[in-house]
Amino acid sequence: MFDNKNNLSRRDFLIKSSSTSLSLIALGSIINCAKPVQKIKMGLVTYQWGKDWDLPTLIKNCGTAGYFGVELRTQHAHGVEPSLNAQQRKDVKQRFADSPVECIGYGSNQEFHSPDPEVLRKNIEGTFALIKLSHDIGASGVKVKPNRLLDDVPHEKTIEQIGRSLNEVGKFAADYGQKIRVEVHGHGTQKLPVMKAIFDHVTEPNVRICWNSNDEDLLPPGLEANFNMVKDRFGDTVHVRELNIGEYPYQKLFDLFAGMNYKGWILLEARTKPADRVAAMKEQLAVFNEMTAKARG
Repeated sequence: MFDNKNNLSRRDFLIKSSSTSLSLIALGSIINCAKPVQKIKMGLVTYQWGKDWDLPTLIKNCGTAGYFGVELRTQHAHGVEPSLNAQQRKDVKQRFADSPVECIGYGSNQEFHSPDPEVLRKNIEGTFALIKLSHDIGASGVKVKPNRLLDDVPHEKTIEQIGRSLNEVGKFAADYGQKIRVEVHGHGTQKLPVMKAIFDHVTEPNVRICWNSNDEDLLPPGLEANFNMVKDRFGDTVHVRELNIGEYPYQKLFDLFAGMNYKGWILLEARTKPADRVAAMKEQLAVFNEMTAKARG
């Protein structure tokens, strides 16, 4: 009798253990299914909606609105500029570290198209200074611009010059653990075939394209083809305008980013002038969440 009971207990134990294991597996599957798969994150560029906020206000308002990343545009009220001394840079870094908001990078006006060697060198050296600043404040990269094609200079020459310049600043940035984010911007240079031609000269792996959501994205052969033309050179930042204003096909754009498993930032570079910018940021975040959910599903 003892042996039978013992065998029964052991059998009951195995059955119960097996059932428990299966339950845990099933529960794990449910939990995994319930995990958010959204990798795209929304942040802010201090273009219009943040340009007159000092740094404490900027960080506070971003956190309140649910934007946990910010690209600091140069010459704005936050006052983060190359003129900051070492202690001031540490203070900026600490201020972000003490908040839920990440300083993604620095948005510069440095450009590399000028045929004047002195002007070109000034822009390259200016980028070097911003790379050091971005490193010191705990950010991860500097945004630059190509920034135009000239009527009196062969386009191929300007394109090659921009590419060589990006390689030079990219090598410098790599020593500081920084990325160079090339905004699709400028007269002629904001066309995606031109950006591809520029990047045909770019060899530094930390130099990447920042998609800018321009109307030129829709030129023949169309959004998807233009997107696919350069998607292998994308970095971790994308600029968008208000997602529910205008005719730009943002849902299609989000579908394309979801399709390539993009894990970077979508940064709002707003142009309108709402009375309550924090409320407007929350509204844009809600639209963003709807679009990313639809793109995933």
